[in-house]
Amino acid sequence: MDFITSKQDILVGEEMLLLCKAGGEGEITWEKDREEIDDEKIISKVDETSSKLTIKRATMQDAGRYTCLCVFDSGHRDEVHIQMYVYEGPSFGGTTTYHEFLEGTNGMVPCLATGQPAVDVFWLRDKQKIPTNEGSRVRKLSDNTLLIEKAKREDAGTYVCQAQIRGRPTFQKLSVSIVVNAPPTVHLKEAMKKVMAGPETNVSLLCLVDGVPKPNITWTMPLTFDSSHHQFNTDRSQLTIRSVARADYGEYICTAINKIAESSAAFMLNVFEAPEVFVSAEQQSVPVGERVSVSCNVSGHPQPELHWLNKHNGQTLDSTSGRVRVVDGTLVIDEVVPSDGGLYSCMAVCISGNASRDVAIRTQPGPPLYLSVSPGPTSVLISLKTLPISGGTPITSFVLQWRQRSAEPWWENTVPASDPLALTNLKSYTLYTVRLAALNAVGLGQWSDTNTVRTQGMQGEPDSPVLLSDEMKTEGNSFSVPLKNMDDGGSPLLHFNIRYRQEKEGAKWKETQLTSNAVAVSLKDLSFGSDYQLEVTAVNANGSSIPATFNFTIAEQPVSSRMTKGSVIGIVVVIFLVVFLVIDATCCYRNRCGLLMFIAVKIFGQKVPGLKMLEDGEGATNGEVKLKGISTPRDQTFTKEGGQLTEVTCDKAHLTKH
Repeated sequence: MDFITSKQDILVGEEMLLLCKAGGEGEITWEKDREEIDDEKIISKVDETSSKLTIKRATMQDAGRYTCLCVFDSGHRDEVHIQMYVYEGPSFGGTTTYHEFLEGTNGMVPCLATGQPAVDVFWLRDKQKIPTNEGSRVRKLSDNTLLIEKAKREDAGTYVCQAQIRGRPTFQKLSVSIVVNAPPTVHLKEAMKKVMAGPETNVSLLCLVDGVPKPNITWTMPLTFDSSHHQFNTDRSQLTIRSVARADYGEYICTAINKIAESSAAFMLNVFEAPEVFVSAEQQSVPVGERVSVSCNVSGHPQPELHWLNKHNGQTLDSTSGRVRVVDGTLVIDEVVPSDGGLYSCMAVCISGNASRDVAIRTQPGPPLYLSVSPGPTSVLISLKTLPISGGTPITSFVLQWRQRSAEPWWENTVPASDPLALTNLKSYTLYTVRLAALNAVGLGQWSDTNTVRTQGMQGEPDSPVLLSDEMKTEGNSFSVPLKNMDDGGSPLLHFNIRYRQEKEGAKWKETQLTSNAVAVSLKDLSFGSDYQLEVTAVNANGSSIPATFNFTIAEQPVSSRMTKGSVIGIVVVIFLVVFLVIDATCCYRNRCGLLMFIAVKIFGQKVPGLKMLEDGEGATNGEVKLKGISTPRDQTFTKEGGQLTEVTCDKAHLTKH
């Protein structure tokens, strides 16, 4: 069983249509709120499986629960239900859609919404629902009235009253405009204004007016309104007085009026005689080394002071002597230099105001300084770190000159200041002397210092070096790899740049160079057990190639199974020293001889502890030495008293003589 209908919510007077479809043939009947409907005017059979209920003009009583029942030919019984709603409205009757309130007062905006069966009312602003709680200044009351307490300017705008059939999605909206009026107020940025009279002096008096509705503005002036002398803007909030004269002095009253009230404010305009400045010329062009003078006169009330100002550096020129001086209001500059070019201002200063008139002094530019030249294959590019001194007027172009020999005349070319300073179509591999000078509206400036530059060749850069990795060799902590011949780019190679480092964090590159005829890269004193990166770059007069990269590893240091030649020599030397010291020490302490004894005699003299010295004169007889207390293997003579050797004479005692 199934119901087919266009909608469940029916407006009073609209047609209600319900179609009931059964899944097979049978007897179909209708019920409303469990009471059978047998009115043939509203019920019609469509076919053996469908029945239709039609109400031409629905009333509130037609709302309810409709049931379609079917007793199928098989005896099976089934039914389906649908709830139909009939509504009236919502409508707003005589609800007023425009309200005005005075700023600071409470505003009440009713919404007279009606409808059946029942209507819920909501107030919205900017699609946001207005609350109903007591703490809100703007809220909805229980009788659906919108309350605005102590209305403010920002409360003005469009509000929406939305009435909705209770429990159903059917609703209507009504837009309500609210205006918050305010009495006019007048605000002046300055109550008093001081101006200087003069044909070129204009003054504006601004009257800032506020209020709702927008107030109208009127002016009261000391003089009768004159459209050529007095001008207003579109809302008359600003009065402009053109060519202010002394007669314009007085009080100006601005009055704002709307339907609520009116408000006024007054200006006081004080008019003074402004200083004026007159110069003999506003522009002077003078060649470098010449003399220039510009006179200046000032007027006004009270009589202003006259000052000359260099606007380029901000210095006041008050000296009456020297190359740059001021004499009786006249600016004098002797032997003009490029830095003298620029704007100078003659100023009149007094308590009633200041006035000035600028004078432009122009001369040729200064020489270009701090220039650098960069050679190309058949060109030279000149770069300036700073522009030359302009001489008071913009530099329009540069004159570039060049020659090969000092005896030749200069070739020259003029280049706009905005273009690169380049000399082109030169000979390759050729030495040139270049210079340049700046040009402005006055003339050509001083030449720069000459620079000598050699152009490059037309050939390109060399190819990257080829490292023959198959033939690399590592011996201990040394490494070598052959270099293969490659294209030199048409220009002879100058050298190879070698960079290598360990592959570990923080390792720094080590750099070296190889001659152009090198056939291999060899590195020594590398770290055992380390990975290395190697870069090789070929360099000719035109530049550098792309680096050829190579990675290699130095193995761990091997443990030697046999002693090296140096180790054997070291061990022999140590053994010799030990044996020597043992023998010498034995000789010293037993026989009072040897190197240690020699050192002891030198330090302590003849009085060596434990040594019985020869008697005076006993040691120099016919080359014989008399020994006391020393036993010898031969020529021994014993006394009969205990067999103790008392004296031996030996002519072969040269080892113990000293």
